[in-house]
Amino acid sequence: MLTLPPSVRIYLAAGATDLRKSFDGLSGLTRDVLAQDPLSGHLFGFANRGRNRAKFLLWDHGGFWLFCRRLEEG
Repeated sequence: MLTLPPSVRIYLAAGATDLRKSFDGLSGLTRDVLAQDPLSGHLFGFANRGRNRAKFLLWDHGGFWLFCRRLEEG
């Protein structure tokens, strides 16, 4: 389980994202698409076109966390 402090905001990118992107690509999307600073300590979420995979990017103490999730039916 991921526990976030109450000061962390969660931002979700609208539309489909190419989830082959990693740290640098997703931090660039955070700046360009969400108009936010990826080093702010907030959580940024991205999903693919089929909405069955998601990635979340979080800056924490000098490094990025990249969480990946494959969503299943049922």
